Amino acid sequence: MKIVKALINWRKQILWVIGIGLALAVLLVLICNGMVKKSVQGRMYENVCEIPYRSVGLVLGTSPVRSNGTPNFYYRYRMEAAAQLYFANKISYIIVSGDNHIHDYNEPECMRQSLVSMGVPDSVIYLDYAGFRTFDSMVRCKEVFGQDSVTVISQYWHNERALYIAEHAGLDAIAFNATDVQVKHAYLKNHLRELLAKVKVVLDVTFHKQPKFLGEPVKVG
Repeated sequence: MKIVKALINWRKQILWVIGIGLALAVLLVLICNGMVKKSVQGRMYENVCEIPYRSVGLVLGTSPVRSNGTPNFYYRYRMEAAAQLYFANKISYIIVSGDNHIHDYNEPECMRQSLVSMGVPDSVIYLDYAGFRTFDSMVRCKEVFGQDSVTVISQYWHNERALYIAEHAGLDAIAFNATDVQVKHAYLKNHLRELLAKVKVVLDVTFHKQPKFLGEPVKVG
């Protein structure tokens, strides 16, 4: 009987520890997401007419196609938003920042081609091949591309994270929210993942994370 009671007590203690751990994890997610959302208030726009002019727009990268080979509408809507801002004279230059860690995967070049096909002059587009993460894209915008202010272009949940990074990187940033994707499974997947991504970005900022690569300065304009 003593052994059985000991096992029951041990099980209760384990469950109690697990419960406390889960509660702390949920609390961390809520705090970090609250910090990010609070910091970006008043700096995000959805109306082209209302957003202030900034010389440079920074488009955050993603793949033009999904893993199943179908078009990625997150990508398409970001390209459309960047072109819309350019033709409305809300930005004069565009930095496309994405992943090019292997030869056959080149997000910045895909974005450049898409923008050119929409009528944006190739001469105003600058490619950031080392935007492996949103954190890298934002810090490199200041440290490599020499920008003190910028308009970030992505979906609103992504822009929130980018603006939080910009604030701590000394970059005066506002954001234009591209159309979000309303497909149910994609919407839920991305928004659940974003909850954890905001925790990661708060930790990155807190512990002074650095981009994977910086490199030589690039003059824009």
